[in-house]
Amino acid sequence: MHKGRLEAFSDGVLAIIITIMVLELKVPHTEDISGLVPLIPVFISYLISFVFIGIYWNNHHHLLHSVQKVNGSILWANMHLLFWLSLIPFTTAWMGENHFPTWPVALYGVNLMFSGIAYFILTRCLIAYHGPKSDLAIAIEGDFKGKISVVLYSIAIGMAFVNSWVSYAIYFAVAIMWLVPDRRIERVLENHEKSKG
Repeated sequence: MHKGRLEAFSDGVLAIIITIMVLELKVPHTEDISGLVPLIPVFISYLISFVFIGIYWNNHHHLLHSVQKVNGSILWANMHLLFWLSLIPFTTAWMGENHFPTWPVALYGVNLMFSGIAYFILTRCLIAYHGPKSDLAIAIEGDFKGKISVVLYSIAIGMAFVNSWVSYAIYFAVAIMWLVPDRRIERVLENHEKSKG
């Protein structure tokens, strides 16, 4: 099967996720700036979740750009990823509305951890379908950032029961780690194009 519908559907779902999250930022019923103060925790949780959704969209785009076709198991692996990402507006809102208490912060970490696991499963399904010598397999060999992210999420979930702000700091650190450009897929594709030309 061609990958076009999978990409279009995924892009649409991620756009809806961002839209749902921003709707949690309620307009204050006051004219002065003090009306924005209660929104600060909601905005902070929205900001980090927006960054995570952006990271997933960017990496998903690169992932699918490196392959030509998909099959049924890839479609379901992608749906599995979208399931966990679609829960981010809920866990984001619960965390922000309640000012980062233990259980919402821990559940947010569970949500991020399972999103990371689902992304890993999607990459494995793509590699299994395209082979160990495919551009994708060569590009993401090792996948240190993906593995360390899941470990850090696990630590952050446990830390939420000690100090929820430490957990949030770990989530923030993971986001910063992923914001550093990872050009592995781009480099492999560029080298592949050069070798063909």
